[in-house]
Amino acid sequence: MEHPPNLDALLQDRPPSPLQEIHDERFERHGVRLVLKRDDLVHPELPGNKWRKLAPNLRAAVAGGYPGLVTFGGAFSNHLRATAAAGRLLGLATTGIVRGDELAGRPLNESLARCAADGMRLRFVTRSAYRRKGLPEAARQLIAEAGAAGAYPVPEGGSNALALHGCAGLGRELHGVSDVVAVACGTGGTLAGLAAGLAPGQRALGVPVLAGGFLAAEIRSLQEQAFGGPAGDWSLAEGFDHGGYARVPAALEAFAADFEDRHGLPVERIYVAKLLWALAELAAAGAFPAGSSVAAVVTGRPADPEPVPALPPAP
Repeated sequence: MEHPPNLDALLQDRPPSPLQEIHDERFERHGVRLVLKRDDLVHPELPGNKWRKLAPNLRAAVAGGYPGLVTFGGAFSNHLRATAAAGRLLGLATTGIVRGDELAGRPLNESLARCAADGMRLRFVTRSAYRRKGLPEAARQLIAEAGAAGAYPVPEGGSNALALHGCAGLGRELHGVSDVVAVACGTGGTLAGLAAGLAPGQRALGVPVLAGGFLAAEIRSLQEQAFGGPAGDWSLAEGFDHGGYARVPAALEAFAADFEDRHGLPVERIYVAKLLWALAELAAAGAFPAGSSVAAVVTGRPADPEPVPALPPAP
């Protein structure tokens, strides 16, 4: 199969994303140095952990001759947006199986609007059917019903063994940068790979953006699949989900806006704002010893609102 013309440009190794030291009294008063790992700048259209997770899967899809990609996500999924953009750049068809059949026929939010603008076919399914996607036969049925039976399947959030190897590169870029490397977690794949790539003595800290306490088992399972067992020193800081995925209460919105004003950088609300809030709270609680340094991974950018008319569900 002839490779798409943009494949090499899209999937070549990227230069390490930059570091940005942040001077903020909420950390400095506790003797904590804060550095941002600006992974939102790693690729212009597939920022942060999305490029790191998708690149090895895209290579596999192209090498295997698949005509397209199919994946899963919620209504505000950054992973769906990244997959749609990758498909457009590579000339591959994309299908997104979206949690919540009540969304069918409604005006699309900014995240799904971007997916549609990039050519992704959206298939809205019931929440009960979506929950069964972890069962192989149920997943195959959902994919077949979405008209994507021959496409390369990418799991929700892009988290699989290939993705973890991609995220391990993020850890290697952070050798010697800080004592703790913190990242917001959805499906846990970025943390699982990041921890494996860090140097001995460094610790990875994940901040789940969903409630439920299920991520630890998921991370252990992912590391088993990718590395054959536990890899790296990691832990989770629970309790900073602010009511659930994509919930941005007024206090969190105010915190994010204030951080933007103080430091002149955009703060993505669903993941990055919760991460920074958690780190400020943990610093105040003495979770980081005085004299320690924390690197916060900025995994994405805020969406650019682009209203798009409602689409019917994919056949």
